[in-house]
Amino acid sequence: MSTPFEGRVLVTGAAGMLGSELLLTAPDGVHPIGTDLRAAPDGNPAVEIVGVDLTSAREVDELVASLLPLAGILHPAAYTAVDRAEEESELAHRVNAVAAGNLARAAARHGIPMVLVSTDFVFDGTAREPYRPEDPVAPLGVYGRTKYEGEERCRAEHPEGLAVVRTQWLYGPRGQHFPGTILRLAEERDELRVVSDQVGSPTSTLELAPALWDVLVLGGRGTYHAACEGEASWYDFAAAAVELAGRKTTVHPCTTEEFPRPAPRPAYSVLDSSRLAALRGKPLAPWREALATFLNRP
Repeated sequence: MSTPFEGRVLVTGAAGMLGSELLLTAPDGVHPIGTDLRAAPDGNPAVEIVGVDLTSAREVDELVASLLPLAGILHPAAYTAVDRAEEESELAHRVNAVAAGNLARAAARHGIPMVLVSTDFVFDGTAREPYRPEDPVAPLGVYGRTKYEGEERCRAEHPEGLAVVRTQWLYGPRGQHFPGTILRLAEERDELRVVSDQVGSPTSTLELAPALWDVLVLGGRGTYHAACEGEASWYDFAAAAVELAGRKTTVHPCTTEEFPRPAPRPAYSVLDSSRLAALRGKPLAPWREALATFLNRP
């Protein structure tokens, strides 16, 4: 992407699935600087990652001040262990809410635009059509509640310079994710059972990362949704991964009741990403096309 937008951009969660993709897809003229709890990047020694605890306001203030001038902050770092969050609510709160607020406060102090990555789990899943950014939120569990608190803290701290981008069902080249788990299990088993009564939009970081850069570069403000086009159940997602990867494993649908988890999930959390598409001039790819691209990459 060729753009006059230039300078250093702070990318949090840089050792993670989305943060690492953001570092690798920075636009021309942008020098991304990653932060994570550990300074060493996974498998990419050419990328600069600074170790920092974002839940410490002092560390965040010192880091941002040391990097000035900054052209922007991208904040995908989060506590995303949805089930474990029910037992580790204080940790989830510190990472998802306190850290986000710390970054937004520092960004506002220095007039730095910020993009916060949030989640479909802010919704309760009772809708029958895709959720728009302005629809009422009603998170069901700790993860969704702490992520929404992070949104609200950022809005309060940096109302003029913030974009919140909610996404869902992420997978990508690095980190653990659903299609990777399914294909590993498909190597071990002849049959799999996967939940078919939870519906969303599987979203590749190969699609999402460039969209997040667009939000920053194009000066997006307010709330956006960013997901691959179309909708699928986890069963549909699994069956497509098995088919596209050429596996012979049979995938069977089952209900959420048959596969209970500690944290509640929204039954329907498809996101309406039309506001983002209007900003960028294009939507993210259809979910099945994006999955095929991911599975067939070199």
